[in-house]
Amino acid sequence: MSKVFVIDQNKRPLDPIHSAQARQLLRNKKAAVHRQFPFTIILKKSCPSPEVRPLRLKIDPGAKTTGIALVDDASGEVVFAAELKHRGFAIRDAINSRRQLRRSRRNRKTRYRQPRFLNRTRPQGWLAPSLQSRVDNIKTWVQKLCRFAPIAAISQELVRFDMQLMRNRDIQGNEYQQGTLQGFETREYLLEKWNRECVYCGIKDVPLQIEHIHPRAKGGSNSITNLTLSCEKCNTKKGTKDIKDFLKKDPSRLEKILKQAKKPLADAAAVNTTRFALLNVLKSTGLPVETGSGGLTKFNRSKHYIPKSHWADAATVGKSTPILIIKGIKPLLMTSNGHGTRQMCGTDKFGFPNRHRTNKQIHFGFQTGDIIKSVVTNGKKVGVYVGRVLCRATGSFDIATKTGRISGISHKYCSPIHKKDGYSYGF
Repeated sequence: MSKVFVIDQNKRPLDPIHSAQARQLLRNKKAAVHRQFPFTIILKKSCPSPEVRPLRLKIDPGAKTTGIALVDDASGEVVFAAELKHRGFAIRDAINSRRQLRRSRRNRKTRYRQPRFLNRTRPQGWLAPSLQSRVDNIKTWVQKLCRFAPIAAISQELVRFDMQLMRNRDIQGNEYQQGTLQGFETREYLLEKWNRECVYCGIKDVPLQIEHIHPRAKGGSNSITNLTLSCEKCNTKKGTKDIKDFLKKDPSRLEKILKQAKKPLADAAAVNTTRFALLNVLKSTGLPVETGSGGLTKFNRSKHYIPKSHWADAATVGKSTPILIIKGIKPLLMTSNGHGTRQMCGTDKFGFPNRHRTNKQIHFGFQTGDIIKSVVTNGKKVGVYVGRVLCRATGSFDIATKTGRISGISHKYCSPIHKKDGYSYGF
């Protein structure tokens, strides 16, 4: 299972320990809780500088979710695992909404102005806010983990798909292109693009075969835009038929397949756009950075018979991956929620102002977004509630728990667990 981070009195990271050892130190009052997420304890007594075993931080960047793992290269033990859920698409939608509101307001309030062009310049390396947020989220957690664990190296999945290898399978120059990794890049791309299911019958969780949409016997190419996935039954049934003849009784599915074949993979585009920006951020830490491809990650995971998940993909990134020990690992689930909004005037769905927000954020020592524990001893809502709090100046708070939202909890029953840092947590 995931271990507990330990730091000394000078806040230097020590070797992570088993949770039972952490409980014993806390019970004997030799340590105190320093942080809840990720759970970290701090020793109360000074100790001589012990030797620590270096760990490798492994990262599998994703458009929606990024996998994070801490691995001991010497023993192969996965010390810590986490999955970080980004809010890039939410940022994109919020920016689109803001743009629409501003355009509507300008049309109503200002005179006509001729359009201006080329009057805004962007610095070199600029990324859209929805993409920059992904890089910033990973940067934040790399810095946090470096404070709590003795990290000596970093591994990053730099390219999700090797586009050059997929277009030309006979390309020369690298060993992996003619070795054990041949075909993994193309298959992984197709699995992502076609949602890991047979395109003809929709079945999942069965062995899938790479299939030509337009058969090679009738002039079809090996281009990635002409490849899809099907189960063995559908592949045999289709044979060398043209897809239009094979699906003539199902025109909606035919249209969907032909449309998807030409459509680029949006998530892969987001990852590919931010990959080198993230690489520069990781190099700025001063630690050695190893890179690998998505095909290599899948090859390592398949070789070790590890079930697919975001944190497992992270643990198998790079050529340095040893034989992993993953027994009992329970990843920390982190969701990026942002730090709130600076918008003072709330609007309805038509863009007209209908409420005003105050700039005071802290009420009775709590702030919206804090994770708290509330023990209600009397009234209609007797019970124990743990979750993110929504504060009001009246002192009547709402708590978002796993089972739902609890309204009308007095601040007198609340005690803080984890101060707001822009993320929510779960297991």
